[in-house]
Amino acid sequence: MHIELARRLTGPEGAEAVAAAEALPDPDSLAAAEAMRAAFDPELAAAALTQAGLRARARRRMGPGAARLWWTPDSVEQASRPAVSRWRAARLVAAGITRVVDLACGAGVDALACLDAGLDVTAVDIDPATAEFAARNLPGARVLCADAARVGADLTAGADGRTAVLLDPARRTARGRSWRLADLRPGWGFVQDVLAGPTSAVVRLGPGAPAEALPEAAEAVWVSEHHELVECGLWRIPGAGPGRAAQLLPSGALVRAEPDAPAPPVRAPGRYILEPDPAVSRAGASAAIAPGLWRLAERVAYLSCDEPVHGPLADCFEVLEELDAGPAALRAWVRAHRVGVLEIKKRALDLDPAQLRRRLRPSGPNRATLLLSPTTGGARAFVVRRLERPAP
Repeated sequence: MHIELARRLTGPEGAEAVAAAEALPDPDSLAAAEAMRAAFDPELAAAALTQAGLRARARRRMGPGAARLWWTPDSVEQASRPAVSRWRAARLVAAGITRVVDLACGAGVDALACLDAGLDVTAVDIDPATAEFAARNLPGARVLCADAARVGADLTAGADGRTAVLLDPARRTARGRSWRLADLRPGWGFVQDVLAGPTSAVVRLGPGAPAEALPEAAEAVWVSEHHELVECGLWRIPGAGPGRAAQLLPSGALVRAEPDAPAPPVRAPGRYILEPDPAVSRAGASAAIAPGLWRLAERVAYLSCDEPVHGPLADCFEVLEELDAGPAALRAWVRAHRVGVLEIKKRALDLDPAQLRRRLRPSGPNRATLLLSPTTGGARAFVVRRLERPAP
């Protein structure tokens, strides 16, 4: 979107057009497009319909507050979830940070959380339309349209550890989302310079960032919300030393990996199978779940034990039955037990749970959960019962 259209859209005429688009029952329909073109010029009508659609997507992903913000397609895809933004801002405040320079602000979700936490905020984005939208979303912040790699040093000149650079590099290419560090914009070299600079720094990466390539001098924190892995952050702030950790939201549990802790041994499955929270697995902090656990196989996240384990760090499943993992055996079991609702979980096996579910043809009044994994005896399937996880 060119900057002139962005300014029109955020002005009085555009606000009227967006409100009209949001009031339509189906903004994506041909009838909606015709109604909007009858009331507004085609360019503004199309932009308002697009904005209405982006706000609807943002609301579904981030809650009702997101519907009050201005969005571009890329900023909706990359924006932090509100709970994660609030956690990040609270951690900065607790570390004594007073000023944040957000060098790739997008729509400004993280910067807005920092403003709400009482921090002074300067926000930068290289795209003129995105910067225009961010300025509307961030009353009280200084918003610049600039190349972060060119202005970052000037914006932090003379700053100390009480200033934090917040950097959320773009992670999308023409092929879509990318976990490759080489595809970051600003580039990986700039990210490393920020982490090595005189200020505090927080770099937000995607959850699939390669752990082996992350700098050892920063604290790497994998974050999950409601047991869904959402990001990996690199932190260099007061109180954050080198190492790896998992942050679980909304429970607030923070688990640090012990670098010298031995990997749990590999043994045959016990009475219970544990599925660690994905942030715990990615941080290499599974040893913190409980003592005496063992793995089902090498390079498999599932753990096992003979006594139930309760806590926020892992889901615990009681093993009810062990089966051959072949489709024929599983289909026979599903048919014999009249299972119509079937949950399939798997690790380290080359199969698609949705495709396997179709092959098993579940039908009947009963429910079941199948967990498939490599074991010391080869690939096996387990009929399991999930133990209730304690409330956060």
